[in-house]
Amino acid sequence: MRIDAFLNAVNLTKRRTIAQDMITHGAIRIGGQTVKASREVKIGDVIEMHYLNAGGEARIHRYQVLAVPATRTVAKTAQKDYVKEL
Repeated sequence: MRIDAFLNAVNLTKRRTIAQDMITHGAIRIGGQTVKASREVKIGDVIEMHYLNAGGEARIHRYQVLAVPATRTVAKTAQKDYVKEL
């Protein structure tokens, strides 16, 4: 599954277009490297999501991929089955 679709499917972003925009601006990294939207997600990958606070300070959330969903969306309550926050 593509990284942009994965972020949307497991509810890490609200919409796929938001995920694509974050990827375009280098805010999404896997293994410390910026990725393209077409990058395939694999079990064990560590996804870093970089955010800016209102004060301009960077905030980083890290998630480890536990499973790749077979469907386009999963329930928010099932998110813990697919990613683990580090």
